Amino acid sequence: MAMKILLSAYACEPDKGSEPAVGWHWAQALVRRGHEVHVITRSNNRAAIEAGGGAQRERLKFHYCDLPGWARAAKHWPGGIYFYYLLWQTGAYRLAKKLHAGAHFDLVQHSTFASYRQPSFMGGLGIPFLFGPVGGGETMPLQFRAGIPVAGRVAEFFRDLGGALIACDPLMWLTYSRARTIACTTEETRARIPRRFRLKCMVQPAIGINDGKIGERSEQAPDRPQFLFVGRLLYWKGVHLAVRALAEARRAAPEVTLKIIGQGSDRAWLQSVARDAGVIDAIEWIDGRPHDEIQREFRQCTALVFPSLHDSGGMVVIEALAAGVPVVCLDLGGPGAMVTPLCGVAIATRNITEGDVVRALAKAMIELARDSELRARLGAHAALRARELTWDAAVEAVYAPIER
Repeated sequence: MAMKILLSAYACEPDKGSEPAVGWHWAQALVRRGHEVHVITRSNNRAAIEAGGGAQRERLKFHYCDLPGWARAAKHWPGGIYFYYLLWQTGAYRLAKKLHAGAHFDLVQHSTFASYRQPSFMGGLGIPFLFGPVGGGETMPLQFRAGIPVAGRVAEFFRDLGGALIACDPLMWLTYSRARTIACTTEETRARIPRRFRLKCMVQPAIGINDGKIGERSEQAPDRPQFLFVGRLLYWKGVHLAVRALAEARRAAPEVTLKIIGQGSDRAWLQSVARDAGVIDAIEWIDGRPHDEIQREFRQCTALVFPSLHDSGGMVVIEALAAGVPVVCLDLGGPGAMVTPLCGVAIATRNITEGDVVRALAKAMIELARDSELRARLGAHAALRARELTWDAAVEAVYAPIER
């Protein structure tokens, strides 16, 4: 059944990762399902949207909502991003009411920001309201906090506190109560939704991959085993665990190296971890790479190592799987749900120490470095797994029950 859908997508931009990719690709996938889609986003996304052909597609229209300069300046205040985002949601709702008066939408979906802590007022339109997929309910296990900087421990405390206060937030209760469906990216996020609303919840990742980007690896991994991390260099991404695992792995396999591609505020700390572990010379640090070069890096590495400690998504994990690359991660959040024993290794974290996790990561690295048959088997299934994680599959899972 074709519908007329309004999509609230604060972040929506082609050829980007993370939140902008979610807004853009959900709109595209809904159009491919035969729906007419109207998207509310910000005008600073307009140039990229028009360059990406979004503004010229049939059944897809973009509407731009912006705040005055003083409100945009609030983003730079301490904690001001939340105040700014609340104001933007208010403005987006006013625009949505005007659009609905003329277009008469069948359904409204809030897609970005994809956070279970940030309210949406779209449920006030009086039509079926889909909230999500939203994430952010993942928490860093306590046993891993001693190994991160003090500032990170403080940040995790306040992050946990913010999650606990959701139960007292009237705007979030209003959002949840108005929603017909609450789509959560992980089971951890679903467990954070107040109990009375959980019957509305389903678990579905927000991120995906396009079919055209999926294919088995066409190039052999180099003779010298090299593992790859791609992402922001932040304490909660778990790069320090990969660095310490490298040191452990090199005791048995001295030829193993690690390439780290990304930028972030914790780079200096991570390099100090590498120096203390004695592997600073076994790591190649690269600030960034264009997307097409990242694809080449995938094809030339032994495996992706992505031991994030609370990631709702993990776009790089799907991209690695789509390139036919095995993934080594933790059994936490989005990566832990996406990586199966057939396509990689998800290290169990329940009731074990950080040292145990480092040793398990090292063991996986050694096995992948030495066993070419294992790499080939996991790589072949990685591409198959990616075919289950497309944008179209994500939208199908959420919309099929609604379209009946």
